[in-house]
Amino acid sequence: MTAPNPSSGTPAVRPMPAARTALASPALLLALISAAAFALSGPFAKSLFDVGWTPGAAVAVRIGGAAVVLLVPVTIILVRRWTTVKGSLGRIAIYGVAPIALCQLFYFNAVQHLSVGVALLLEYLSPVLLVVWAWFMTRRRPRLLTIIGGASAMAGLVLVLDLAGDQRVSVAGVLWGLGAAVCSAVYFVMSARTDDDVPPVLMAGGGMAVGAVLILLLGWTGLLPMAFTFNNPVFAGAEVSWLVPVLGLVLVTTVFAYLMGIVATRGLGSKVASFVALFEVLFAVVWAWLLLGEMPRFVQLLGGVAIMAGVVLVRLDELRGSPVRGGTFEVDLNAPAGPGGADAAAAAEGLADAGPR
Repeated sequence: MTAPNPSSGTPAVRPMPAARTALASPALLLALISAAAFALSGPFAKSLFDVGWTPGAAVAVRIGGAAVVLLVPVTIILVRRWTTVKGSLGRIAIYGVAPIALCQLFYFNAVQHLSVGVALLLEYLSPVLLVVWAWFMTRRRPRLLTIIGGASAMAGLVLVLDLAGDQRVSVAGVLWGLGAAVCSAVYFVMSARTDDDVPPVLMAGGGMAVGAVLILLLGWTGLLPMAFTFNNPVFAGAEVSWLVPVLGLVLVTTVFAYLMGIVATRGLGSKVASFVALFEVLFAVVWAWLLLGEMPRFVQLLGGVAIMAGVVLVRLDELRGSPVRGGTFEVDLNAPAGPGGADAAAAAEGLADAGPR
């Protein structure tokens, strides 16, 4: 391990653990499963919006219900491992505020103004934010394959947005989506820590509890409008009980999706996991087509192919590692940034991670 240089502020560079590389394939599968589960949140939420729910109400039920589901295992972990996890409670609280509460709130507000697919595309500008952030911190550009992959993924996002089409893009929806992108980047950064004594269940459950308290406080003060109805929504072309989308939001798109996402991100690292998560956009387009009747245009499907190509290129770059150092390395962005040096150059050349999400 290369320790950070206090005088130069160079980020610490450390070899990626062998176990992490060995877990790449299972972690990649878990990341795809998590993306598919997350992508269902838009259709579930939109069916509730159609019968009078507000985004604040949907977020409150989603993360509040997940916090209740995870309450027992979270309590057991806190009691049994208090001495090792008490120092991480502040980070868990931050995780509950930005990646969970605000990210979902911003995304659901974007869904009110935009289609599910477009809202997700804006949210998943986060991989580019992570690459730019790591570039800024190390003062060195990423390798060519990552740049090409990022450009391909972003070109795909533009195509899926179909800005040249007849549809008008809501400015308010775009701003909400960009806010969700920032929170999503924070999620990947905080979930990727491998040297962490916080189990995924505690990270997810504790974050849900904090996020639920924040959303409920905003609702109680009147800053966040909340409206619930018990009308039966139309989901997948059929009228269903309001409990169907609510339970789907809580159990599938929150408890299951977040747990799988945290485990996958710890195996892949924040940069690769954030690019693999772009598949959520494709899953969302498919779910919206099958469940909401929102048929994608050909140019949007072409954009999906570009996104997949970008993900593959970034993943290949990650597995290729550095020909000089012989393996992939990760950058510890908890260390202060400073002028470039030998460590910073090596870190930027590998650019395997953007830090802990």
